Amino acid sequence: MNESATQPLSRRRFFRWGSSLTASLAALPLFAASNAQAVAATEAAGEDYYEKLGVAKIINAAGTYTTLTAACMPPVVLAAVQKAALHPVRLHDLQVKSGEYVAKRLQCEGAVITSGASGAISLATAACMQAANNIGPMDMPQAIDGRKNQVIVQRAHRYGYDHAMFLCGARVTEVVTLDDFKRACDAGNAVMTNFFNAAEEEDGIAGSAQIGREEWLKVAHEHGIPCHLDAAADMPPISNLWKYTGMGFDLVSFSGGKGMRGPQNAGLLLGKKRLTDLAHQNNNPGDGVGRGMKVAKEQIVGMVAAVDWVLSHTEESMQGDYQKRVDVIVKAVKGVASVTTETVVPKIANHVPHLLIRFDPAVAGISTTEVVAALRAGSPSIELNPNTGHGPNQGIPSDANTLVVGVWMLQPGEDEIVGKRIRAALIKKS
Repeated sequence: MNESATQPLSRRRFFRWGSSLTASLAALPLFAASNAQAVAATEAAGEDYYEKLGVAKIINAAGTYTTLTAACMPPVVLAAVQKAALHPVRLHDLQVKSGEYVAKRLQCEGAVITSGASGAISLATAACMQAANNIGPMDMPQAIDGRKNQVIVQRAHRYGYDHAMFLCGARVTEVVTLDDFKRACDAGNAVMTNFFNAAEEEDGIAGSAQIGREEWLKVAHEHGIPCHLDAAADMPPISNLWKYTGMGFDLVSFSGGKGMRGPQNAGLLLGKKRLTDLAHQNNNPGDGVGRGMKVAKEQIVGMVAAVDWVLSHTEESMQGDYQKRVDVIVKAVKGVASVTTETVVPKIANHVPHLLIRFDPAVAGISTTEVVAALRAGSPSIELNPNTGHGPNQGIPSDANTLVVGVWMLQPGEDEIVGKRIRAALIKKS
């Protein structure tokens, strides 16, 4: 047994023991604080749920496609979304105030933040159906029989997003020539026209639209028919956000999660206030056709923040270092047998540099389909633009032996990875 343990506690030993105890107790809050800070840091960073759910992250060398979860939000937009999540507000007040703010910033009469561009098309159609028939939001689509319900569209502008209009009970009247268009307007049962903006990329191609924007607007407005423009993927340039409403389109739809870099499930409907007010009436949380197109408070604020973010840029700064990314990939594939490269910028939709890598499959010993599969199967998985291996489409002159690389959604350093992986695929069998 330790002798000191059996001795009375001296004054000197008491103070020595007391000092040690005090120091030990004083240290406890430091350990507790350190642990709390570590927990707080983990919570602030958030758990990686992609990893937890077993969903592989990819390199997006395609573009702002919905199937690839569109764009990533810049930090300032993400911060606005996170802050909005902390406090409840009255949804109607937020919808109205955000619309007023966006309309002022984008130089139009009215605006609605929507559930993407497709949601904007539905609300645009509902507003025009309501205006043409003098009905309320509750009357669509079940009470449309016998009322005006036609949307006039050029045959070359037909697409899968027509379903956004069908939800309201609308039906499409196709036209090809200017005379067709005038007859359709004269019929007196049209509620709206729909103009697919990106279809104008196909000028000069057989089957392309014959009626341009100005003539389309002139004829429709002579008949008192409002005109909607689908410009979902048509920003940049920034000026497009007010160009088409300024041109005379009564309603214009944009996707918020593409070039604007807002939340993927947000969009904008811009235009004449008398129509955007009716779109608001048909929107969530009312009982109109937009009831299922909910835009949460976080996404509304995120969309407003994205508008501010876009308008804080010049066109040059908005485009960023896209060409530099192209140059990195071009350098990586330089010298590969049969490979040639070209940079193209589509005129309207996805108006950013795209890299075309053309090669001879007979020389490379691999097809475009096999290159796509190899890039997709690798780690990290890489997705190329869907125009790869296909004919010309919306300003991208690709063909069966062309890889199309969209660089604008690449994160820092990913251009080098994409370049190396494409080079490896093209020389694998040579």
